[in-house]
Amino acid sequence: MRPYFEKMPGFGKPLKDNRIARTQDSRAQLEAVEAEIAAAKKAVEQVGIPTAKINERGALTVWQRLEYLVDPGTWQPLHSLYNPEDNEEGTTNVVDGLGQIGGKWAVIIGFDNKVLAGAWIAGQPDNILRVTNLAKRLHIPLVWLVNCSGVKLPDQEKFYADRRGSGAPFFRHAELEQAGIPVLAGIYGTNPAGGGYQAISPTILIAHKDANIAVGGVGIVSGMSPQGGFDVAGLEQLIAVTRNMKDKPPGSASTHHDATGFFTRVCDEEKGVLDGIKEYMRMIPAYDPKFFRVAEPAEPLLPASDLYHLLPFNQKSDYSFDDVLARLVDGSEHMEFRPGYGPEVYTGLVKIDGMLVGAIGNRQGLLPKGYPEYADYPGIGGKLYRQGLIKMNEFVTLCARDRVPVIWFQDTTGIDVGDVAEKAELLGIGQSLVYSIQQADVPMMLVVLRKGSAAAHYIMGGPTANRQNAFTLGTAATEIYVMHGETAAVATYARRAIKDKDSGKPLEPLAQKMNEMAQNYLDTSRPAYCARKGFVDEIVALKALRGYLKAFAGAVYQNPKSICPRHQMLLPRVIKG
Repeated sequence: MRPYFEKMPGFGKPLKDNRIARTQDSRAQLEAVEAEIAAAKKAVEQVGIPTAKINERGALTVWQRLEYLVDPGTWQPLHSLYNPEDNEEGTTNVVDGLGQIGGKWAVIIGFDNKVLAGAWIAGQPDNILRVTNLAKRLHIPLVWLVNCSGVKLPDQEKFYADRRGSGAPFFRHAELEQAGIPVLAGIYGTNPAGGGYQAISPTILIAHKDANIAVGGVGIVSGMSPQGGFDVAGLEQLIAVTRNMKDKPPGSASTHHDATGFFTRVCDEEKGVLDGIKEYMRMIPAYDPKFFRVAEPAEPLLPASDLYHLLPFNQKSDYSFDDVLARLVDGSEHMEFRPGYGPEVYTGLVKIDGMLVGAIGNRQGLLPKGYPEYADYPGIGGKLYRQGLIKMNEFVTLCARDRVPVIWFQDTTGIDVGDVAEKAELLGIGQSLVYSIQQADVPMMLVVLRKGSAAAHYIMGGPTANRQNAFTLGTAATEIYVMHGETAAVATYARRAIKDKDSGKPLEPLAQKMNEMAQNYLDTSRPAYCARKGFVDEIVALKALRGYLKAFAGAVYQNPKSICPRHQMLLPRVIKG
C-alpha cells in the first residue's frame, strides 16, 4: 500500500524547474567564498600541537576521536569558525556538530586537546550553551569528549564569571538530564577544577586509564597555602610538593572507578572509550525512522549543483525560490499552503528523507499587480506584507498543531514600512508571528540563503527572537545586518546632510563618512564574519545543505516529546480543501 501522504491529492506536485541561466561569474563568486570558508575551517583544525606529536604521546586528537566515533557520512559540523572574542587561538577550543553514533543522532562536542590541553578560553561558554540548547531543542543525547585541563589562567576574567560563564554548562547538563536527555562522556587526560566538573556532570562516565578528574589539579593542590608572596624557600617547597603530586595526581581512574564509583568503566585503549559510548548510544530510546516516515526516502530529482546557477551572488538579482527548494527536498515535490495568498512567501509541506517537514521561504522579484492590496505601490519579493505575515502565522500554528518541524529559508530585506503599512497593522502582525513561533513548541532550523535583514530576520525563524530555533546555517552569499549599509548611512546622516547644506558646508566629507559606514556594514555582515561572531552556527556549501536538512529531520523524529498521528493531521486537509 502507498504511504498516507502519497495518497493525498496535491502531494507529489513537482516544484518548478525553470533552470534559470546564471552567469559563470555568480557561480565563481559563490565557489570562491566557499573555498575561503573551507580554508579557514582547515586552519582551525591545524591550530595547536601537531597531530603527529599528539599521536607520539599515545593519544588521539579530538578530530581523530570524532572520526572513529561518528558513523561515516553523517557528521554535520557546527560552529567551526565561532570565535566571538577574537581569541588569539582562533577557536573557542571545542569542536561540535550533529552526527549519528550507531545509527542514532546525537549532538557531539569535544575539547580540542591540541590547544592548551583543552583549556577553557573566552567564547567557549557561549559555544557550549549553543550546543546544550541544540540537544534540548532536538531532544537527543549530548555526547562529550572531555579532555579539559581547566582554565587559561591569564584570561580568567573573560569566561569564568557571569551568568553565561563557564559554570553554566554544569547546570545545563542537569537541565538536560531532568528532561530525560542523557549526557554521555568519554574522558581523557587531566581534568582538574572546571574540567573535573565538566567530566562529572554528565550521566554516564567512561574513562581512559590515564584520565583523571578532580576538584583541584596538581597546580592548585600544590599552592593551596599561599603565604602572601613568594621567596626562594617557598619555591623550593613548592617544587618538591609539585613533583610528588605530578607522579600521583588526584582523581585517578582507579580512584573514581574503584573507590568513588563515578566512572562506569575504565578502558585501556583510547578507542575503547569510544566503543563504550557507541554501546550506550545503542541503549538509548529512539524510534526506527520508518515509524515517522510518510514515504520512502528519495533524493531530489534535480541536482544540487544547479544551486550555484540558481542562487545569484548579487543581492539585487532575483531568482525562483521554488527552483532552489526543488534541489533540496525528496523527489523535488511539495504540497503548497495557500498558493497565491501572500505571494511574497512560500509555505508548504515537503519531505526530507521521507519525513514530513514544513518549509517557509521568501520569494523574489516583482509581485502580482495590485499587491499589496492596501497600498498604491508595487510589491517586491524579499519584503514582507500583510498577507504574507498572516499566511506565515497560520502555517506555523498549523504545523504546531500537527507537530511538524519547520525549516525556514530566509532572503529578506525586511517588512513593509510607512504610514500605510502601519495602518495595515504590519507591526502587530509581525509580533504575532513571534508569538506564533514561540507557542509552537516544535523544532525549527533556519537557512539564510542570502539576506537576513531588519525585523524580518527575527520573525522568520531567526535565533534571536525565539527558543524554537535549533540552529542557523548561512551560505557563501549570506549577509546579516539590521539594514543595508547604504540605508543605515542615510538613516544616520540624512538630517546632518540637511544642516550642512543649509549652513553652506561642503558635502564631500559627509559623503565620505557615509561611504565608510556602508563599507563597514558590508565588512561586518559577510559569511566568515557571521560565522565568527555567531550570527549563524555554520557557513555551509550549497551542495552540502541537504545533509544538514536530513540531520535535522532525523534528529527531530528520533525521539520526539509529542506526536500527532499522521491520519489526524489537519494541515494537509486544509491544503487539500
